[in-house]
Amino acid sequence: MPVVPEREYRFASLLNPSDENYIVEGYATIFNMPYVLYEYEGIKYMEVIDRHALDNADMSDVILQFDHQGKVFARQSNGTLEIRIDDKGLHVRADLSKSEAARGLYEEIKNGLVTKMSWSFVIDTDEYNRGTHTRTLLKIKKVYDVSAVSIPANPFTDISARSFFNGVIEAEKQERLCQMARDRQIKKIKLLMEV
Repeated sequence: MPVVPEREYRFASLLNPSDENYIVEGYATIFNMPYVLYEYEGIKYMEVIDRHALDNADMSDVILQFDHQGKVFARQSNGTLEIRIDDKGLHVRADLSKSEAARGLYEEIKNGLVTKMSWSFVIDTDEYNRGTHTRTLLKIKKVYDVSAVSIPANPFTDISARSFFNGVIEAEKQERLCQMARDRQIKKIKLLMEV
């Protein structure tokens, strides 16, 4: 899969077939539920999506794909994809009846072969809490697609996590080293004063 550098990709939640013909529904993301995005040297770096992060996001003509690439199975502009923001998250409802490929994806979802979703987006505003190692996404600039995914723990999450957390990890490591150096210096001064 080609990675678009400015986009972030995240695994979301279950994708379920409905009782209606070729309709699937699910949540592309859930609000206010922290999840581990990245782990490094025993420290879990978390992420949470604020309830209002999508309030003014550009969600014009979002598409439904499989693994964020290839065919478009549903899209807003032709009415086969509906996305709406509710208190839980970004709800997705797709009509997969319009092409043979889309009906094939529906059958894979119905038979439990594909059960998860992901979404791709660009972040406008976020904040980071060093104490809890948690990044909060406050404002999403643009949502590109929602995707049914074959493997939820996909490489996109790791790639986008590293792009943010590498700088955070390095800064926190430097702070710990500086604090250790200060502590050693204070201890050395105290020992000299005792003599």
